[in-house]
Amino acid sequence: MRFDAVLFDLDGTLADTLDDIAASVNWALERNAVDPHPPDAYRDLVGEGVGRLVERALPVERQDLHGAVLEDLRAHYTEHMLDRTAPYPGIPELLDEIRLRGLPMAVLSNKPEVATRWMVERLFSAWPFAAVRGERPGVPHKPDPAAALEIAAAIGVEPARVLYLGDTRTDMETAVAAGMFAVGALWGFRDRAELVAHGAAAIVAHPREVLALIGE
Repeated sequence: MRFDAVLFDLDGTLADTLDDIAASVNWALERNAVDPHPPDAYRDLVGEGVGRLVERALPVERQDLHGAVLEDLRAHYTEHMLDRTAPYPGIPELLDEIRLRGLPMAVLSNKPEVATRWMVERLFSAWPFAAVRGERPGVPHKPDPAAALEIAAAIGVEPARVLYLGDTRTDMETAVAAGMFAVGALWGFRDRAELVAHGAAAIVAHPREVLALIGE
């Protein structure tokens, strides 16, 4: 096999979280008298952590509300993060096949670590992830490669032998910076052009295509 481990992004890669993210941010915006965004607009707003998400969602002239909106968002999302969120079609089958091949799997998200672990435990408890990491104090979030390299070290795999599957420029930049093989997922939040422009070594349109990249 070409790789010894697979590292997954969470939002937009393993799970379709867009509707629940959009609903929670819009609830927090409206609670603070700010107009909401169409749900599809969040495809371009997410990916660099919750603080950056709130910054992007607020108008330039309303950045003074950042703290209040962030607090309201966290409270609402904690209660509603799985209202409509589910694994993408084909992901369970992909995870089954990777497990059968004996490759360790891990998750790295810019979602806060508590929420990342909570979601993985509830949606993906059937699969043994060797590491699950989210945004946490003292560790820079993606695209800084520190957390990805930490995971590779923890599971004992050289970065160059890790296939990194993600759906945004942030993921591709993280993989490239970490020396991992960057694979862009077209079923996620961004398009082919963005993924290629930011370092994707391969593009897949369906989870099953990842298996051909891994090899036998």
